Amino acid sequence: MAPINGKLTAALLGGVLLLACLASDGFLANSMLTLPFVVATLVSAGVLAWGVPKLRGLKLGQVIREDGPQGHLNKAGTPTMGGLLVVPVGLIIGGLTSAGDPRLLAVAAVTLAFMAIGAIDDWRSLTKRTNTGLTPRGKLLLQALASALFLVWAWQGNWLGAGLPGDVGLPFGRLLPLGLLIWPLGLFVFMAESNATNLTDGLDGLAAGCGAVVFTGMALQLMLRGNGGDPSLAAFCAAMAGCWVGFLSQNRHPARVFMGDTGSLAMGAALSAVALLSDSLWPLLLMGGVFMAESLSVILQVWVYKATKGPDGKGRRIFRMAPLHHHFELGGLSEQGVVLSFWGASALLVLLGLVLRP
Repeated sequence: MAPINGKLTAALLGGVLLLACLASDGFLANSMLTLPFVVATLVSAGVLAWGVPKLRGLKLGQVIREDGPQGHLNKAGTPTMGGLLVVPVGLIIGGLTSAGDPRLLAVAAVTLAFMAIGAIDDWRSLTKRTNTGLTPRGKLLLQALASALFLVWAWQGNWLGAGLPGDVGLPFGRLLPLGLLIWPLGLFVFMAESNATNLTDGLDGLAAGCGAVVFTGMALQLMLRGNGGDPSLAAFCAAMAGCWVGFLSQNRHPARVFMGDTGSLAMGAALSAVALLSDSLWPLLLMGGVFMAESLSVILQVWVYKATKGPDGKGRRIFRMAPLHHHFELGGLSEQGVVLSFWGASALLVLLGLVLRP
């Protein structure tokens, strides 16, 4: 089978998402997705063209875990922490589209906080020359602190809930009145989503492509709502989608840069913040199904292995390797084949989320 052209597939993905933005702007009132999407794509691609050689010069090369697929060992030394270059692009362009909306400042702040946590984790991994940075407990505590501060900010702004504070919208006009329980749910969403996007970042272009698709889907569902939609947060999502499409200019196979925890944690935080402020938890659950599957595969793998551990200290595994993308890769599907399949799955889940939006 002929190898898949990474440049072509990235361009096709960007083209499909651009058409979705154009369609929204053409048919929906108040929609302004195309401009932030295009500008963020071009600016992030330009910043990467300048910044990746700088990262290489600083010797910020990824350390590959030895227990992963052996075919990935040749990726060692590829510059990481690419999220530092593109996440600010999405935040700035997304914020400029509706500078008067105070919610965007809160979203940007928590996204930057998670980016900083990821940067610390990446830096510790690089300096220790291992694939482990912060301790799991330390990382979770920092994530919880950033999430809690965001929730305080959002609650004071009366931005949490559909209609009444704490209400969560469900399909077919139903509401789930959580009240103060929105706080633990919000914490869970931040922790689960940011770590799920982090786990998805394991193949060239996988997390960036899926993230671009989900951000575009979130933008579309926000504009398809009644009362003129939510153009501010929708435009922000379009800008974030664009920054990840631009990231594919250097992250497509064979990747010249990785986003690292710096980018993947920030991606999950931005999605979580937008979902909480726009009553889009249900759409995010559906549209981000690939992220959830990646996370669940790790949880199930660890649980089954520990539950079936015998006297020899070994247990059973339900996947060849977790996260889920490695299971398919070790099953014979090429790395690019897995990536394209997951992009396609994300696109189908986005369509489902648009149909079953609140």
